[in-house]
Amino acid sequence: MTNHWVILSVYIVTFLIGLPANLLAICTFIKKLGDKPSPSDILLLNLTVSDLVFLFFLPFKMYEAAAGMHWYLPQSLCSITSFFFFTTIYTSSLLLMAIAVDRYLGLAFPFKYRLMRKPLYASVGSVLIWLISAGHCSIVFIIVHMPENRTEPKTVCYENFTEKQKEVLLPVRFEFFVVIYILPLLVCIFCYINCICILYSRPHIAKVKKQRAIGMALCTLTIFLLCFLPYNMSHLVGFSSNNSPPWRYYTLLPSTLNTCLDPFVFYFSSSTFRESATIALLKKWCFRHKKDKCETDLKIISK
Repeated sequence: MTNHWVILSVYIVTFLIGLPANLLAICTFIKKLGDKPSPSDILLLNLTVSDLVFLFFLPFKMYEAAAGMHWYLPQSLCSITSFFFFTTIYTSSLLLMAIAVDRYLGLAFPFKYRLMRKPLYASVGSVLIWLISAGHCSIVFIIVHMPENRTEPKTVCYENFTEKQKEVLLPVRFEFFVVIYILPLLVCIFCYINCICILYSRPHIAKVKKQRAIGMALCTLTIFLLCFLPYNMSHLVGFSSNNSPPWRYYTLLPSTLNTCLDPFVFYFSSSTFRESATIALLKKWCFRHKKDKCETDLKIISK
């Protein structure tokens, strides 16, 4: 039995944290586009857009959870919601891979890559990523509108599939697992391990830059392993058991938290985001809060 209140609570927390954080990020990157955006800025902008599209459709999933995991809205809206919901999850994983590749090439081949590194290529790459993820997730429309044997109205969204639907859906989900999850994960691991090795082999590089590289690697791998792995493992289990696992609802919860963790990626990878006015104010507030706390502690000790 699915505990829909747990699912609803996670969706609400994700929405309340993720929306303002990503709105801040997109305002920062849009301002940067007016100057001289780097390829990294363009990839991060697309990552932010992906998160905001996800958050825009999240209220429909909140409605579904509040209704006890039932869907009383039109099935066409179910198709659209599911399409964007899943598309943005895979767009995020592919964009994180592209950011990792961009950073690796910039460190491993600094002079050659600088000559080739143009915003146009990042824009084209971002469009291709959106097309790949959207093309994969168009399976949602195919599955939902396949002919069914049942005559009663359907009150669930993208669940309770017929055997004919499973014959198409489960192999496609397995391909998702291999091509747009495992492959990007392996690419990210390769890129960031090499980035860290390169940085620590060059003593003249500042320590703070090395720490940011480690922070970026840890954030990216955390998102892949904590947020995306459970959901993608449900694809593997479903393919091997020939049935969508009943706990699949819960695996979507860590995936939603991706929108709350991506701003950490923005912080470690973009000087534009780190130097934004709001981030500067937050740093100043945290420093002042910490200073006041230390002064209070000293007074208590002196007494």
